[in-house]
Amino acid sequence: MLSKWFRLLRGHHQELGVVEPFWEAQLAVLVSIVLYVVLPARLTVGPRWLVPGLEGVLLLGLAISTPYLHHTQSTVRRRMSIALIVIVTAANFTAEGLLVHYLLRSGGSGGRSLVFSAAQIWFTNVAAFGLWFWEVDRGGPHMRTAPKPHAPDFLFPQMDASDPSLKAWRPAFLDYLYVAFTNASAFSPTDAMPLSVRIKALMLIQAIASFLTVGVVAARAVNILNM
Repeated sequence: MLSKWFRLLRGHHQELGVVEPFWEAQLAVLVSIVLYVVLPARLTVGPRWLVPGLEGVLLLGLAISTPYLHHTQSTVRRRMSIALIVIVTAANFTAEGLLVHYLLRSGGSGGRSLVFSAAQIWFTNVAAFGLWFWEVDRGGPHMRTAPKPHAPDFLFPQMDASDPSLKAWRPAFLDYLYVAFTNASAFSPTDAMPLSVRIKALMLIQAIASFLTVGVVAARAVNILNM
């Protein structure tokens, strides 16, 4: 019975043509949920289970209904995906605001644990904006499989390469995650250049959040080491 289901699924994939896997983005969301759960209670708002619970329900629904992404799918699933990313981003920004608040006003108590929490928030920031870039570029992952995709929001080096083997190249989730990591580290584009205003705005917001976290934490770490 199980093998029959896999054969039907594979045949459906072949019938649809080009599809984009969703498991990489789902894994990034799952990691973000775990990082949020292990944050100190004072960096979260409301019941500890509320935000991870909402994220988990949406993630489970998407995992069941969207094992792959294709341009023939309904917009409801994309709205669910965006809602999930919004929750992850909002929860992380809230934790970052509380982190900055406690780091600026705390003396010696709890300073070290907050510095470690900053690393969790920074990595969640990378995952969240990797999801944003993946969801926004060319209208989203489902539209990137269309015969005529939207105009690109990112210019990747492979898109200008003359090598024939790269003619059919398309960015995957890990490409966007790498862009998010480099933007959070260097506070500027490195590998892929932003083309659209919306992507530039997202990169600006991420760079500000990352700079704020790194700057405040660095100052607090120096203060702790001098004690």
